[in-house]
Amino acid sequence: MSRARADEEEYWHSSKFRAFTFDDEDDELSQLKESKRAVNSLRDIVDDDDDDLERVSWSGEPVGSISWSIKETASSSTSSLEGRDSGLQKGSSSYAAFPKQVSSYSLSSLFKGELCLSLSALSDTGVKNYAPELRRPKAEYKVSSLSWGLSDVPYAYLYLFYLQVCSLERFRSLQDKLVLLDEAVAGHDGNVITAVLIFLKRTLRREILFRELEVRQVALCHLIHFLKEAGEQKLLLDLLRLCCFALSLQLSQYREHLNIQDVEKRREFLKGCIGLPFSAEDTSHIQDHYTLLERQIIIEANDRHLETAGQSEVFRKYPRKASILNMPLVTTLFYSCFYHYTEAEGTFSSPTNLKKTFKIPDKQYVLTALAARAKLRAWDDVDALFTTKNWLGYTKKKAPIGFHRVVEILQRNNAPVQVLQEYVRLVEDVETRLNLATKYKCHDVVIETYKDLKDRIQLTAYKCKVERGSAEEEKINSILNNMQIRWKN
Repeated sequence: MSRARADEEEYWHSSKFRAFTFDDEDDELSQLKESKRAVNSLRDIVDDDDDDLERVSWSGEPVGSISWSIKETASSSTSSLEGRDSGLQKGSSSYAAFPKQVSSYSLSSLFKGELCLSLSALSDTGVKNYAPELRRPKAEYKVSSLSWGLSDVPYAYLYLFYLQVCSLERFRSLQDKLVLLDEAVAGHDGNVITAVLIFLKRTLRREILFRELEVRQVALCHLIHFLKEAGEQKLLLDLLRLCCFALSLQLSQYREHLNIQDVEKRREFLKGCIGLPFSAEDTSHIQDHYTLLERQIIIEANDRHLETAGQSEVFRKYPRKASILNMPLVTTLFYSCFYHYTEAEGTFSSPTNLKKTFKIPDKQYVLTALAARAKLRAWDDVDALFTTKNWLGYTKKKAPIGFHRVVEILQRNNAPVQVLQEYVRLVEDVETRLNLATKYKCHDVVIETYKDLKDRIQLTAYKCKVERGSAEEEKINSILNNMQIRWKN
């Protein structure tokens, strides 16, 4: 009876709370030990075979199972506890650097996903601690409880890369969103890039999105492909118009003139294409195209009338094989040099008028005019094409394309030897001149060149290549018998 009474009095006079003391470290240490016991007690209720739940580490780094995470936390707590005990025994003053309020793990905080142990409180130990791993169904997974910022973008990218499901609502500023996009592009993962682009498309204004994508071609291509797959044609067309693909859209519209057969309708269509937002150089080309077609319509109508009436000799001798409509500029120039070479510059069909209007280079003009006049065997026009006068009135032959090319074009049009020889002599390079003269049998040029070189041996050898009794043989003999020539060999 007395024993039971003593126990009852001890019960009522005892308390689990202690009186206030200045030894807060002991109280803090006991809380940490209680946290350790609470964590260790979870090992008995953990089931490692639950594979249908997603494993998520709140640190942003993939870890193993929940048992592994709890063991890691427990070992970290143990190492921290040992460090604190050793610090207390040595009387170190570093222990006072700890915050006064240190959080501890509890069952409720563990299952709610709250990080209860402050990492900053254990920073002096040099041991990195991880929050216990949580396992939740994917349907209930949300990353919005993390406080991400601009410096945490790589962690956000890791979540996107490994989990392929993430809430990006915490990225609210434009700068954060752009850095997130750059991180996704740097990862070279198409699914991640597309996921970020969908988020940006939903949260940014269209003008801002298009402006930023202009300098990010990889992301731009991904968005275009996504819009094509999703069938969002209106947004896709707006993107093509406003971004770097606007040129492709304009070229596609300009290319439509190829499908217009009626000449007048094509001319009106080209006139409308001049107003498209091309570059200054491209706009100039379209303007020239429109002007050329306009000229061709006028020339075609006039020449058809002359050909039908039979009033022009050149049309009677060389009937036209095709219409000049829709022909390139060089073909139009050749046509003009062939049928309208002598016309005044003021007419639309004059070659000089075409050269001036479309700024045709001299080399192109000479090549085209030479081919046209040589085909007509108009050698006087060919000669006048290369004859120039200086300010003193002296005439000189000059070819911007080189006289070796003139010789080839003339020979291709079956020019007589006398005409070929005249232009072979004008070739400046001696070796090239000899090769052309020998190839086209311009004997006089070969003989004169060897005479100028004072090469008796080569001249004697060439004597065997000419006909016996011909004027060329007599000329060679006359040169060889000339005693005034000082031969080199």
